Amino acid sequence: MSRFAAQSRVLFWEEPCLVEKLAEPDLHIDVCAASGVTVITPQLPADGAREQDGENLKGLLDLFLAGESGPFVRWYYTPMMLPFSEHVMADCIVYDCMDELANFRGAPPELLPLEQRLLSQADLVFTGGYSLYEAKKDRHGHVYPFPSSVDAAHFAQARSARTQPAQDARPRLGFYGVVDERMDVELLAALADARPGWDLEIVGPVVKIGEADLPRRPNLHFLGGRSYDDLPGCVAGWDVALMPFAINDATRFISPTKTPEYLAAGKPVVSTPIADVIRHYGGIGAVRIAERGEAFIRACDAALALSRSGGDWLAEADKVLAGMSWDKSFQQMSRLIREAISRGAHAHPIVSPTSWKDGPPRRYDVMVVGAGFAGAVMAERLAADGGRKVLLVDRRPHVGGNAYDELDDAGVLIHRYGPHIFHTNRRRYSTISPASPNGGPMNIACWRRWTTCWCRCRSTGPRSTCSTAWTWGRRRRPPPSSPRRRSRCRSSARRRMW
Repeated sequence: MSRFAAQSRVLFWEEPCLVEKLAEPDLHIDVCAASGVTVITPQLPADGAREQDGENLKGLLDLFLAGESGPFVRWYYTPMMLPFSEHVMADCIVYDCMDELANFRGAPPELLPLEQRLLSQADLVFTGGYSLYEAKKDRHGHVYPFPSSVDAAHFAQARSARTQPAQDARPRLGFYGVVDERMDVELLAALADARPGWDLEIVGPVVKIGEADLPRRPNLHFLGGRSYDDLPGCVAGWDVALMPFAINDATRFISPTKTPEYLAAGKPVVSTPIADVIRHYGGIGAVRIAERGEAFIRACDAALALSRSGGDWLAEADKVLAGMSWDKSFQQMSRLIREAISRGAHAHPIVSPTSWKDGPPRRYDVMVVGAGFAGAVMAERLAADGGRKVLLVDRRPHVGGNAYDELDDAGVLIHRYGPHIFHTNRRRYSTISPASPNGGPMNIACWRRWTTCWCRCRSTGPRSTCSTAWTWGRRRRPPPSSPRRRSRCRSSARRRMW
């Protein structure tokens, strides 16, 4: 987002915070000095009714966006944000799926239906790795994998900060990241017990698991969270970097960003068999992959020996990292968003005004909801023939529904939502369409009712006097006549229709 913020205004909407003794819902707004990203954190009364949270969040969002110039690119990291934001007009909707959130502990039951709803609205779907891409690629027409990248220069600071440890120094192995159900805490305990002369440092917040569930050993240290800027300094003191992930539903599709970050910091890596780690790093000597138990402990022994053997092994890792950068990912994402906007294939699902003009209330005789073909014609007839004052309401800012067309920037008349065919069973029409052969309006959908013989008789009318053309128009078998004339009439009529 920091790279997008260099070109556009980025509004990052955080998860809501429940605040004690808060009278009314409010927003905390902060602009990141380093990136320029505007971080918006909604604050909700802790003692408020939770069923009202959705409406409160929608009201806060509308209030904030009333001062912004849209439309926007709506970017979702979780489908749970969709219900209170899907009414916001957007040129492009992106679903950036970093994890299979439905597999996480405590996932709400409405997450999967909301994800399906988001997929039906999204123009683009980005996935945080190839395993997740394979799981989503058949559910949307524009899914693109973006495996974890790395800010190599940032983590390379750990290489210059480290000092060569003495051979008799206690080895230090570490992990940074969220400590939750994805971590194999039993494996950590087994490693600490098997190697009491090692120090294991776990850096990161503990969430969704209790303190009582954490193993306690003299050489196993849970150090809490650190800032992103502090991470290179943490890694610099380690001999080996660990990824002791549990093999469960929550880790089935993960693509850990830690792998390239650890390598950029100049540390050998030991990981449990995560699919995307095997896929991208299984052939690198600096990355050891092993099952939990004795195999993992032996892999740590080998990685420790490698870290103290010199830096020749880093050349292979650096070669892999050379093709990875967040700048490259940003450029690819930007191009896909521009292409999605230029396709103009996105139909805004709902339009809701964020504010109403001041003035006295207006009264109407009739309100018509829906400005497609039927609603637009009904509203026009009621106003023109019935003399009624009609309010026409639609979720889009135009009439015509999916048949709406407009001039693009080049002055070309285009259909915003693609070709549209209007079906009807009425025999008479009043349409805005190319003229029929006798000069009146004719919609292509009425070919079955208005037929013209394009053979030599050139007869025209709602029921053509030429039985050949009329019977073809009604899709019935033509009466016995000249095969040559019948074939010519049908092919000519077909060309005329198209």
